Amino acid sequence: MLYYVFQYLENFFKIPGAGVFQYITFRSGMAMIFSLLISIIYGKRIISRLRKMQIGETVRELGLEGQKEKSGTPTMGGVIIIIATLIPVLLFAKLDNIYVLLLILTTIWMGVIGFLDDYIKVFKKDKEGLKGRFKVVGQVGLGLIVGSVLYFSPAVTVREVPAKHMLSEVAVSQYDVKSTATTIPFFKNNEFDYSMLISWMGEGAQDYAWLIFIPIVIFIVTAVSNGANLTDGIDGLAAGTSAISTFVLGIFAFISGNVIFANYLDIMYIPNSGEMTVFVSAFIGALIGFLWYNTFPAQVFMGDTGSLTIGGIIAVLAIAVRKELLIPVLCAVFFAETLSVVLQVSYFKYTKNKFGEGKRIFLMAPLHHHFQKKGYHESKIVTRFWIIAILLGVFCVISLKLR
Repeated sequence: MLYYVFQYLENFFKIPGAGVFQYITFRSGMAMIFSLLISIIYGKRIISRLRKMQIGETVRELGLEGQKEKSGTPTMGGVIIIIATLIPVLLFAKLDNIYVLLLILTTIWMGVIGFLDDYIKVFKKDKEGLKGRFKVVGQVGLGLIVGSVLYFSPAVTVREVPAKHMLSEVAVSQYDVKSTATTIPFFKNNEFDYSMLISWMGEGAQDYAWLIFIPIVIFIVTAVSNGANLTDGIDGLAAGTSAISTFVLGIFAFISGNVIFANYLDIMYIPNSGEMTVFVSAFIGALIGFLWYNTFPAQVFMGDTGSLTIGGIIAVLAIAVRKELLIPVLCAVFFAETLSVVLQVSYFKYTKNKFGEGKRIFLMAPLHHHFQKKGYHESKIVTRFWIIAILLGVFCVISLKLR
């Protein structure tokens, strides 16, 4: 919103300094500052409001140390993240940018699904919350919309082979094409087109690449949002690891949307994707501001309102910058938490059917509860998971040149 206001002031009144809003770096910095202030200042008021409304977490007895003390802690704190993200984005981002619009839609869409789940748990006293099938329908619906827009929208293009010294708008437009290409990390000539998966269909098969691309987007959105949901089990874990992953995706968005950096690094140039940096900055500010109240001992929990939203945003960001194949590394904490649950449940069912008694691989799943059972304090678990996330994030960044 402010971008258009200051653009008008510069064009018609030549007000000194108004042109600074042209720069993504300036608007990103302002978005992060505003997001931090909103989440910290108004977050306290929201927590007080949640406490007055008796919107407290009902903690199931799992035999974990310090678990009983968490009972009654305000939940649905993901509202803080959503508000602190959307307000700066509406103020500082270009609202006609297709990627920003998709991320706003993702935030609202997943926030509503998570809110319904938390509402049922808190007010309907149903510990199961929103039925799993309805969550999946919501996630699939979002994936369908995102995949369709990214595939069919003429505003979503890439430059598969950056041209040296072609920096004018005319030259750039000559190389912008519709494509389902993505990046395979750690390989030279590392672009892979999903349409190749149906090349066996013969000539014209490329026109049906959406049959592959959209289901892949649906799977990624569903998997990452559920992974974030499973990770949200101890104070600060989901918010901290998500901030780290999002920061790395912000770097990818900025350089992929800048023709000079993309040209220099010899990576896929994605026109207009740099604008996502403003959203990313606001989102990181919201997560860090939320951590002000969510680190041990937590004054508020994000609930599914926050965790599902976080996962959805990270998934859409990764797909938009064509780095979705990095997700198992970049979001390794989410991946490990999800894998631990899948392995635990599968092995338990297998051993029960074969031996009549179910056995477990971990002391408890998801993985962070396993370490709690081993006697580690949750703040130590969270800090070490953050360190792992930072190391993997750095590794993902250097993948730009590590081929």
